[in-house]
Amino acid sequence: MRSWERAKLRKAAVRYVEHGWHVLPGAYLVGQHAGRHAKERRFDCGEAGCRTVACHPTAYTPSRSPALVAEWWRVHPYTVLFPTGHAFDVLEVSAALGRAALLGDGFVAARGPVAVAQQKGLTDRWFFLVLPGHGLLPELAQQPDVVLHGQGSWIPAPPSPQFGGRVRWELSPETHGWRPAEPYAVQALMLDAIGAGPLAAAGPRATWRTAA
Repeated sequence: MRSWERAKLRKAAVRYVEHGWHVLPGAYLVGQHAGRHAKERRFDCGEAGCRTVACHPTAYTPSRSPALVAEWWRVHPYTVLFPTGHAFDVLEVSAALGRAALLGDGFVAARGPVAVAQQKGLTDRWFFLVLPGHGLLPELAQQPDVVLHGQGSWIPAPPSPQFGGRVRWELSPETHGWRPAEPYAVQALMLDAIGAGPLAAAGPRATWRTAA
C-alpha cells in the first residue's frame, strides 16, 4: 500500500514540474492504520526531534527538475507541496466561499486551477491558483477566512493525504492549459459572494455566509 501511495505521489510531482511548476517534498503521513489510536498519526519530515504533527515542508529546496523530483520520491511517500510565489500564488478560502466564487457570474473569464483539501471533522479549504505578485484587495484582507499564499509560503498539492482526507482538484490544471487565474478577477468574485462587490446590489444571490 505504501509503495502504491509513493508511486502515485511521485507521478503527480513529476507531472507538475514537467509543466514548469515548482514542487517541494512535504512530511509524509505515518500511522494511517492506527485505528482507535488515531493520536499516533502524524507527518514525519525525517528531522530528528521535529515535534510538528501537521503537514509541513522538509528541508529540501523547491525544484522543477523532473530527474531530481523523481529521485526525491524514490523511497518515501512524501506529500507534494506547491511552494507559492513562483509560477503562481494561491488564494485559500473556506469551502462555502470557494463554492460561491465558482458559481459567480464572471468565473468563466477568471477561471483557473482550483484544489480542495479535504479534512475529516474540519471544514474543507479551497485553493485558487492565481498569477503571482499581486496583493489582496483591502476588502478581502479584512476577511479572517481568506489567506493569500505568496513568496515563502506553500500549500499541499493533489493527491497528497491529509488527516482524514486528501487534496484533490476541483478544477484541474489541464482544463485551463496549466495557466493560473487572473488574481483580481477571482478576488472580485469573492467580494461579490461575500456581498461587498459591485454585483451585490444586482439582486438576491447565495453568499458564502449562508451556503450549505
